[in-house]
Amino acid sequence: MITAKQILYVEDDAAIVMPLKYALEREGWQVTWVSQGRLALAETQSRTFDFIILDVGLPDIDGFEVCKQLRQYCHTPLLFLTARDDEIDRIVGLEIGADDYCHKPFSAREIISRIKSVWRRMQLTHNSVSVNSPTTASVEIVQEQQSVWQCHPERLQILYFGEALQLTRYEYGLLKFLIDHPTQVFSRQQLMDQVWEHPDHSLDRTVDTHIKSLRAKLKKVSSDLEPIQTHRGFGYSLELQ
Repeated sequence: MITAKQILYVEDDAAIVMPLKYALEREGWQVTWVSQGRLALAETQSRTFDFIILDVGLPDIDGFEVCKQLRQYCHTPLLFLTARDDEIDRIVGLEIGADDYCHKPFSAREIISRIKSVWRRMQLTHNSVSVNSPTTASVEIVQEQQSVWQCHPERLQILYFGEALQLTRYEYGLLKFLIDHPTQVFSRQQLMDQVWEHPDHSLDRTVDTHIKSLRAKLKKVSSDLEPIQTHRGFGYSLELQ
């Protein structure tokens, strides 16, 4: 028996919610509607969803803050809805962990198409990772470092010296990619192309910001080591310890 996809819809305006909720349910998906950001965080902590539709303008805490808190423990694909028409907001939304972004007013057909598109990209990424596994040399290197790194892709979790790292979606993607290709140097653009769904919507400094955050989290586990190396004028690599 195929289980219906579970959608969390976070929006405070019932007049906007009801037509889209009806259209989503016509697709065979089950929709949970909440009107506040704090309720959305509570729902995601107690249940698993396949997709989140999140309005930016909520009555308690804005959608950007909800997304930032959400990405501390949840990697469910997420689409922002907003009445704003500001490129900076769009870029900020994608950089803090959203998978897509749609302006109001919108059609139900457009939202459904965007949801399906995100799911397709996720499946293609999953298939690519399964087929394009690391080279034999890389596998041997990672095996030698199993006491240092332990990756659990099914849980989107990485352990560093046995301690689980609390990573955002893009931090996880960056670190996992570097672990899979140890000692190889990648430019910022190469890293964005591999990890970001919308690399053309992001800036070079976005990678620098995420690398800085990753280094801080790694330092909390082992302050003496610096596994992520900067190669000035080139990019970053994960060096053997």
